Amino acid sequence: MTYDEILNRFQSAGVTVPGKKVKFDFGDQGKIHLDGGANKVSSEDAAADTTIKVKLEDFVAMAQGALDPTAAFMQGKLRVEGDMGVAMQLQSVMAKLRS
Repeated sequence: MTYDEILNRFQSAGVTVPGKKVKFDFGDQGKIHLDGGANKVSSEDAAADTTIKVKLEDFVAMAQGALDPTAAFMQGKLRVEGDMGVAMQLQSVMAKLRS
């Protein structure tokens, strides 16, 4: 799964966290911004309530169920900046990638 495939799948499924802004930061490989207020998914590097910093390959492994998000967090493969409560709601986001 590539960055573009992830972005397209998020956009087509309308994946957001209601009322919150979440940014997935894949470093040099791009960013995905979920705006739950505007119901919009983009590649913008905009401000967010919660930013998830993770390598694209680790994100793909999580999306495919090969890497547990909690284990990734504990191993330092995934960092959360901002509202941790929003990060806890992201299980549903990952589920939409699998479908």
